[in-house]
Amino acid sequence: MKIDGGAVRMGMVIEWQDKLWLVVKHEIRTPGNLRSFNQVELKDIRNGTKNTPRFASDEKIERVTLDSKPYNFLFADGDNLTFMDNESYEQITMNKDMLGERFAFLQDGMTVEIETYEGAPLSVKLPSKVTLKITEADPVVKGQTASSSYKPAILENGVRVMVPPFIGAGESIVVDTSSLEYVERAKVA
Repeated sequence: MKIDGGAVRMGMVIEWQDKLWLVVKHEIRTPGNLRSFNQVELKDIRNGTKNTPRFASDEKIERVTLDSKPYNFLFADGDNLTFMDNESYEQITMNKDMLGERFAFLQDGMTVEIETYEGAPLSVKLPSKVTLKITEADPVVKGQTASSSYKPAILENGVRVMVPPFIGAGESIVVDTSSLEYVERAKVA
């Protein structure tokens, strides 16, 4: 399936220069008065080499169709992550580099979608939102609540996020796993 170069996003697998590439990062850039382009970081699926091309928005890129199945995360052993197929109970192991900075949001027993191409695992899709507890948060500064400012907070998994001033340490929040941003205060059950 052909897509526009500007539509290439993190986690996609594309065919470019007769190779399969996993999109590790992407950033839409508009330098001065020039036309915008999509600066992407690609990782070759077969040998792990990296490339950083620029795709124009009118450029056509071949997106590879992948098979997707739910798996449960079992455990991490060094740099390797082990997942179990929910139907056949088969286990697969992959390197944590496939998740990048989103690795911190992976929790024991979490159900994820693993995309494969010809039986080889290529990418892991985490749930779009996770609930985590804040371990550290700066105190509220007097008068700060009047403005729409945010303050830094550290989650139980060590990730630093920006939260509204009314959120304090010990509270649980919902975090978007793709943008690594605060979404809302978690509902108390």
